[in-house]
Amino acid sequence: MARPVPSQKALMLEMKSLQDEPVEGFKITLVDESDMYNWEVAIFGPPNTHYEGGYFKARIKFPVDYPYSPPAFRFLTKMWHPNIYENGDVCISILHPPVDDPQSGELPSERWNPTQNVRTILLSVISLLNEPNTFSPANVDASVMYRKWRDSKGKDREYIEIIRKQVLATKADAERDGVKVPVTLDEYCVRTQVPPTDDGSNLLYDDYYDDEELEDDDEDDNEDCCYDEDDSGTEDS
Repeated sequence: MARPVPSQKALMLEMKSLQDEPVEGFKITLVDESDMYNWEVAIFGPPNTHYEGGYFKARIKFPVDYPYSPPAFRFLTKMWHPNIYENGDVCISILHPPVDDPQSGELPSERWNPTQNVRTILLSVISLLNEPNTFSPANVDASVMYRKWRDSKGKDREYIEIIRKQVLATKADAERDGVKVPVTLDEYCVRTQVPPTDDGSNLLYDDYYDDEELEDDDEDDNEDCCYDEDDSGTEDS
């Protein structure tokens, strides 16, 4: 059996990590189990925010040279947000290639680097939803509307009303997909481990490795330390 390219192995390990220790408010699956480079993401709106009760679908597409180049993150659900383009593409610094571009207003340290991963992307996206960056918006009209709401201290509600309508519209998708959307903090913060498939394997990982590779990975895992993720979002653009 052909050995996986480095990016496939990296993505398989990230997928396993996200299934064993999910990011709160997200559900990750493969669009096609034979393709590690296209992931489907379900984002649940955090309780006590304007996105509460929402079920937002997105796709992450990874380049072959991941993690040296960033993936692309696109919402499939219609989103009205200063940092989301009309086609659903997310504009955020962490997803920008690590090049020196003085005109962008971004520091190279704010852009993608190989130490980033899917977990940091997801945390950045959820932070971006609640705290848009209006300095270099992808959707100018949404940015203007958001600033009106913010500067009026909530009296101008046009921006919020559009979001709430979009949240309500996602309920039909959740029902169609058979998904129960968390609406309380207790439900939202539950961390569950994805059960193995019927044959006892962990999704598709066993198919990619021979016994020698698995033994090497076990040795590497024993040397790793566990640590708590920093849940703070990164700077966006």
